[in-house]
Amino acid sequence: MRRLTLAAILVAVTAQRTRAQLPELPRRAAFTGAAADWTDVGREATELLQQYVRINTTNPPGHEIEAARWLQAVLARDGIESTIYEPAPGKANIVARLAGDGSGRPIVLLNHMDVVEATPEFWSVSPFEGAMRDGYLYGRGTVDMKGIGISQLMGMVLLKRAGVPLKRDLIFIATCDEEIGGLSTLGAQWIASQHPEIVRGAEYLINEGGGSDVDSTGSIRYYGVGTTEKAPFWVSVTTHGRAGHGSRPVPNNAVATLVRAMDRIASWQTPLIVTPTVERFFHDLSTRETDPRRRAWLANVRAAILDPAARRWLTSDIYYNAILRNTISVTVVRGSGKTNVIPPIARGEVDIRLLPGQDPQAFLAQLRRIVNDTSVTIEPMGRVFDATESPGGTELMRVITEAMQQRSPGVLVTTPMLTAFTDSHYFRRIGITAYGFDPWVLPASESGRIHGNDERISPQTIEYGSHLTFDVLRGIAAR
Repeated sequence: MRRLTLAAILVAVTAQRTRAQLPELPRRAAFTGAAADWTDVGREATELLQQYVRINTTNPPGHEIEAARWLQAVLARDGIESTIYEPAPGKANIVARLAGDGSGRPIVLLNHMDVVEATPEFWSVSPFEGAMRDGYLYGRGTVDMKGIGISQLMGMVLLKRAGVPLKRDLIFIATCDEEIGGLSTLGAQWIASQHPEIVRGAEYLINEGGGSDVDSTGSIRYYGVGTTEKAPFWVSVTTHGRAGHGSRPVPNNAVATLVRAMDRIASWQTPLIVTPTVERFFHDLSTRETDPRRRAWLANVRAAILDPAARRWLTSDIYYNAILRNTISVTVVRGSGKTNVIPPIARGEVDIRLLPGQDPQAFLAQLRRIVNDTSVTIEPMGRVFDATESPGGTELMRVITEAMQQRSPGVLVTTPMLTAFTDSHYFRRIGITAYGFDPWVLPASESGRIHGNDERISPQTIEYGSHLTFDVLRGIAAR
């Protein structure tokens, strides 16, 4: 592992890259905290995000070192020193700290530099061009999660520019390898397990994984802060049989055995389980429900799941269903490579997401009983970990709620469960309260582009995100 200081990076950049290869950074917004400053802040944040998108960190391979060097240069403009850690060639994590007076515990701003693959022929613009079109900045990572990373960075540097005295240290961490999940130990897990001193003593962590719900009229149904998320428990399903020519069927066809096993797995309706976080979320929603019967169901979801009508309504909603049970999705089936060949082996993969409090090994044993075939092998894939939760009644939750309600008076701020997972769980395990906090409100038409085609964000949303992050950080960290 190489640990590169700012001075070392500057030397490396000089030696390895010409000045022309590093983009000229946009003009810094003069900032005192006045309302008139925010248009200029939005312009700077948008131009920074354009440059960030143009650094192609598609993972694999990621090669996040280039993005880390760029972030280091951006931070250095405001006199914020940073350290780049390179646990493997080209794989990088960058850490910067804005010091407070120590009277409050630090807060971590966590984001990741890598992005998922984008297929250019399905985009209307190049996914790594950073093009502006129709009032939007297009590019892979504009929302997930380079845009959030820029909002976090701007929130921190604007506090410094405005000279706001801080009681807490702010620790900015941009990591590699988030998008390949449990397949890597070089990103957030590496920070939490190999260098816990970086976040030692931190009280809170802000990451992706919040979200909002916007109705068909554009009104905010609720603003979500992620206090918990499900845990992935991916399994492989393998069958063996007699190989042969497709024209001569055999009784123990591995593919046929796999299909039967996968059908049993897909047909299994796992029990409904109400966790405390989900119970609180549904109760919050009940305060805004206008239908009397549905309002009663949401207000007491533990009783509702025993009522057939309520149960049908709740499980008909894909999201509600997913947060009320351990979910199973059959995703991969592989057999022969040719139509006329019966293969000796067939293999499938299943995406299982477990609720907090569930025992992965007990679930695996139940899954094997459901399949009920000793010729079928079912085994976990990759690392297995339990789902994690953070408490909701904290000072940070209060600050986020106040900041959102200043923008949208009376808006419901609640704690929806994330059905996916983020890197927050690594830090919850070492005692840090971690929240998913997406600093904007996106309609489904825009959030649906994440990991899809034509991912984009508007300059107004980028400005909103920078402003909201600044207000939250000032509210939680200022003296």
